[in-house]
Amino acid sequence: MLGLFALVILLIVYFWWPLADMVIRQVDWRGAWWLTFDWLLVGIFVFMTGLIVTGADLKRDAVIVLVGMCGGLVIESWGTQTRLWTYFTNERPPLWIIPAWPIASLTIDRMVRQLAIFTPHQPIRAYQVACVLAFAGFGAIMLPFVWPTIDRAMTLAALALVVALVVIPGDGRLTLLHLAAGIGLGYFLEVWGTTRGCWTYYTRETPPLFAVLAHGMAAVAFWRAGTEVQRVLKLVWPRTQVIDSPARWLEGSTGPDQR
Repeated sequence: MLGLFALVILLIVYFWWPLADMVIRQVDWRGAWWLTFDWLLVGIFVFMTGLIVTGADLKRDAVIVLVGMCGGLVIESWGTQTRLWTYFTNERPPLWIIPAWPIASLTIDRMVRQLAIFTPHQPIRAYQVACVLAFAGFGAIMLPFVWPTIDRAMTLAALALVVALVVIPGDGRLTLLHLAAGIGLGYFLEVWGTTRGCWTYYTRETPPLFAVLAHGMAAVAFWRAGTEVQRVLKLVWPRTQVIDSPARWLEGSTGPDQR
């Protein structure tokens, strides 16, 4: 797993070279370099690396990576094509940002595992109500933000996805955990990206509230998409081992004493 992760890092460095070059140039290596060094970026990188190699399962992680890559490409295409946000390279979208999505998805998966240990399965009803309120609140924030592009098909599809997440039933507890983990990680990613000028939203906020919350919604959408991919795999290859989803992995874990 460490070897494969190292390979992924090398690929990211290759694709992210415009970003890496920008970060390196900002450091004053001939003076007090620690004052201009990007400690936030290093902190995020160390945090994500440490979590990804914890409890790794190549079979299950393959689905997470696949969904994260495809979902990230769709999201970045929507945002950059509609000019809701732009990157400093003016690419729409830049290929070097796409690998960040599966890496973030793996990190969120590990965060959910840890959070699930300390959250009770009950009360189910309360979790479901909380999900509806959370999605409704996000929709109220999302609609004004994307309104300038409301005539674009991709924006309408994004709004339909939010509605679908509310209408289609799901595990309320795991939904909230993915939402919380996505928002938590997304906050630091958005603060870094917008304050460094890597990407800029049309509102010029650093970052806008919508962008932070959108990471949580993306985490929920990717998780649910991953479970559907697994169901398709089971139908196509019924005798093969089904890749465990986060929901199945967490089933029955209600506290630190259970394994």
